[in-house]
Amino acid sequence: MPRHHGKHRDRKKPRESKYDLKQCQNDLTNVEKCDGDNKQQYVIHYPMGMWDLQHCDPKKCSGRKLARKGFVKILRLQQRFPGIVLSPMATEYISFGDKAIVERNGVAVIDCSWARLDDTPFSKMKGGYPRLLPYLVACNPINYGKPCKLSCVEAFAATLYITGFVEDAQFILKLFKWGHGFLSLNEDLLVMYQSCSSSAEIVEAEQKWLQDNKRTEDNTDRDPLDIDMTLSCGNPNRIVENDEYSSSSESDDG
Repeated sequence: MPRHHGKHRDRKKPRESKYDLKQCQNDLTNVEKCDGDNKQQYVIHYPMGMWDLQHCDPKKCSGRKLARKGFVKILRLQQRFPGIVLSPMATEYISFGDKAIVERNGVAVIDCSWARLDDTPFSKMKGGYPRLLPYLVACNPINYGKPCKLSCVEAFAATLYITGFVEDAQFILKLFKWGHGFLSLNEDLLVMYQSCSSSAEIVEAEQKWLQDNKRTEDNTDRDPLDIDMTLSCGNPNRIVENDEYSSSSESDDG
């Protein structure tokens, strides 16, 4: 009786949801930057990914711009990312102790609307190392000056800076006309966070800084919680809390 060799051919192919880290590392990001008449390649030596829930205008999404420039790989739902994943579902903060993980496996963000968090399938966007970002102030045009409401590029840059990839953080921010302001606005915080080697140290430093720098300005002209949630879109990098430091992210004009 002949063997039915063909039956094995009908088996499903291996799932494509697994992130092809080796392929991505072999296809390192090359972004041209111009210096007068001279062009040179800027290379990032680790993967950067983004799950795009398509909740916002792609023309205004900083993550989409990074993808168009070749920096970021758009991930599908159920596609697992092996590196750092910035997610409000995380329980640990990003720290300098995560540098080796970023260098080896990269970093990814989730681009979604805060108005639709309840129906955002965070369970379908998994990674090896979920992380939160500590307190930082947004510099993007929509949320300038608002605590924790970072755009995707700001979330990427903050992660890279804290884990020691300062030059890469500076470069991706330079792709946005307002980008340099993010590092200037948060310089003291970023330097402080970079000196912390663990999530526990980050939490301690953050809490001490917030206690020592409580807001004193009068916000009578604008309610900081009066946000048009229909516009809210970006990387949700912190747990949502019911206080003035509650976090969200929004898209920008870049």
